[in-house]
Amino acid sequence: MNKPCLSRVFAPLTLCVLLAACASQPSGGGSAPSGTGGAYKIGQPYQINGQWYYPREDYSYDETGIASWYGADFHEQPTANGEIYNKNELTAAHKTLPLPSLARVTNLDNGKSIVVRVNDRGPFSGARIIDMSQRAAQLLGFEAQGTAKVRVQVLSDESKAIADAMRRYGKPVDVAEAGAAAPVTPVSVTPLSVTSVQTKTLEPLRTTPETHREMMQTQPLPVVLQLPVTGKTRIFVQAGAFTVPENAERLQQSLTRYGSAAISTMVVNGTKFYRVRLGPVTDVARADALLSKVKQAGVTGARTVVD
Repeated sequence: MNKPCLSRVFAPLTLCVLLAACASQPSGGGSAPSGTGGAYKIGQPYQINGQWYYPREDYSYDETGIASWYGADFHEQPTANGEIYNKNELTAAHKTLPLPSLARVTNLDNGKSIVVRVNDRGPFSGARIIDMSQRAAQLLGFEAQGTAKVRVQVLSDESKAIADAMRRYGKPVDVAEAGAAAPVTPVSVTPLSVTSVQTKTLEPLRTTPETHREMMQTQPLPVVLQLPVTGKTRIFVQAGAFTVPENAERLQQSLTRYGSAAISTMVVNGTKFYRVRLGPVTDVARADALLSKVKQAGVTGARTVVD
């Protein structure tokens, strides 16, 4: 007997167009869907290659940067929260978002946009903000190139519902232990202005075990939306964002040996930030090289942005 579709849970939101719940086990030699067997996980701060990362629930996450993809080498291997990676499903790896959560990823070059289930940690090489499954890269149109300029937006209501379901009815997960106490450093987030994607507010869930089991196994369907291309696809290395202009000026002066370092301003929630950026650079390879130099100079919080 077929289980109820998510449209009954999220009425009147028609999420069945984008998501499938309770995917059945395939018969024969197929692999299990990645939304089964895992647990809800945030995790403690951790360090990779000298860089600290701070996982947290951030349902306002909205960032632009470079996406990559991973495929056969990791197919049918466990993800960071215990699900099984399937290169043919719409999943992704992120350094800090809760696992699992749902996010919309938009290719800023061609406007193709899909929803993915974030259930793994990474990527940790180069100037990347998200690592897509092979199928997700195909749908977004960058499998052949290997990387793409993207916007990543958490689907807040849907991700909160999944988190609630897994907390109530899911398996507990051991928090990943960091090798040393993580340093506490302030992190400044400066959202970029890109064409917004609207999501509808969900009605309250039927809080039954069956409904929550549906939520825990929610899988995005391969539906590609065509969104407007903004033309904002220049790549920068952002070394920092400060509320004190003198701090930005000192950092700018220290980075001039790596190229043109400029200070730009942005107002976020009434607070003025001074952003120190190098670039624009012409391609992802040059962005990788420049980011590596800036981090080696001691600016470990530097990152690549697309604007």
